[in-house]
Amino acid sequence: MRSGQQPRTTIFFGIIIMSSSFSQGMVVTIICEAVLQERLIKLLQALNVSGYTIIPAQGAGSHGKRMGDMAGYNTNIEVKTIVTPEISDQLLEKLKQFQGSHALIAFRQKVEGLFD
Repeated sequence: MRSGQQPRTTIFFGIIIMSSSFSQGMVVTIICEAVLQERLIKLLQALNVSGYTIIPAQGAGSHGKRMGDMAGYNTNIEVKTIVTPEISDQLLEKLKQFQGSHALIAFRQKVEGLFD
């Protein structure tokens, strides 16, 4: 729902329920090797994703420790974007191409908040 719109009112078993006036979407989080950054940006652009955030990431997992202790080596990034459910399906499907050759995990969650 865009700003300026009024929340919808629903009556459910005699109880008045106000639905949220916030925007809804799916946040997709990708944690992967930093060498994938440019390819991920191109993928997001190809899907007409209007915005994303990329930050350095450190940690440990099934691919071992990724502490980013040497610039350009053993470094991870975290990419976040908020998209429609349909775009999240397409994005996750296209990310499969990187799984066999790079450390990568991706997941999505339903969100609502102040975004377009």
